[in-house]
Amino acid sequence: MSDLSLSRYFDRIGYGGSPRPDLPTLTELQERHVRSIPFEGLDPLVGRPVELDLPVIEEKLIGSRRGGYCFEHSLLFKAVLEQIGFPVTGLTARVRWMSPPDSPLGPRNHMLLSVEAEGEARLVDVGFGACLIDQPLRFLPDVEQRTELGTFRLAEVDGLFHLAARQPAGWRTMYAFDLAPQIHADYELGNWHASTSPQVPFVHILILERLSGDHRHKIIADRYIIEARDGQILEEQAISSAAQLERLLDDVFGISPPIPAAELYARVSGRG
Repeated sequence: MSDLSLSRYFDRIGYGGSPRPDLPTLTELQERHVRSIPFEGLDPLVGRPVELDLPVIEEKLIGSRRGGYCFEHSLLFKAVLEQIGFPVTGLTARVRWMSPPDSPLGPRNHMLLSVEAEGEARLVDVGFGACLIDQPLRFLPDVEQRTELGTFRLAEVDGLFHLAARQPAGWRTMYAFDLAPQIHADYELGNWHASTSPQVPFVHILILERLSGDHRHKIIADRYIIEARDGQILEEQAISSAAQLERLLDDVFGISPPIPAAELYARVSGRG
C-alpha cells in the first residue's frame, strides 16, 4: 500500500505534536482518531462498494466529511503508524457482539492491530463501531483495563483471545481473535462479506458512533443514543424526520451522507 500524507491526517484529528514510535504517541493518536473520524457504515447501507485502496480510504476519511467502518479505519491507522515507525501486525477477528454466548463462531469480518510500543505489543482497534476503544490495550488476560470511556477485559480460551466490554448488564464479548498475521487479500475477503452479506447488519441498519469528551454518540437504526462510560445510557430518542437525521449527521457526527438525507431517512425508517 502506498504512503499517505501524515500532515493531512494530523490536521484531520487535530494532532500538533512530534510523533515518535512510543506509547504516549500511540495513545494520543488513538484517542484523537476515534474522536475525530466517525465510525459509519453508510456505503454498505446504500449499496455502494467499500474500497480498501489506501488513496481511496485517505480521500474518504481524511479529505471529505465522511467516516468508515473497521477495515477502512484500521488500514488507515496502520499506514499512519507504520510511517511513524511503529511495528504493526494486522489481525482479524470474529465478531460476537450480537451473538448468544453458546453460538458457533462466525467469519473473520473485523480488523484490528497489534502494535509494538516500547517493547510491548498492544491491542489497537479504532474501528469497532458498537463500542469504540479509545486507548491501546495490553495483551493481558483476566485483567480489567480502564480507559476514559470504557472497561475492557481479555480472556484466553482454546487458543483464542476474547475481548469483552463492561456494560450495564455485565460483561459483553466484542469479538474473538488470534495473533495470526493477515495480508491485504484477507481484508478484501472480509470486507466483501461485511459490506454485502445479508447476514451482516451494515446492509440493513444505519450504524454510527463517535466519541466526544466523556460521551459516546451513536445512531443505531432510527435511534440516537448518548452513553457515558461502560455503556450507561444517558439519553435515547427516536429519529422522527429526515431533517432531524440530517442535523445529527452534520452537527454530531460531522458527516455529509453519500445520498440525500431524505433518501437515507426513508431507508432508516423503513419507508423507502
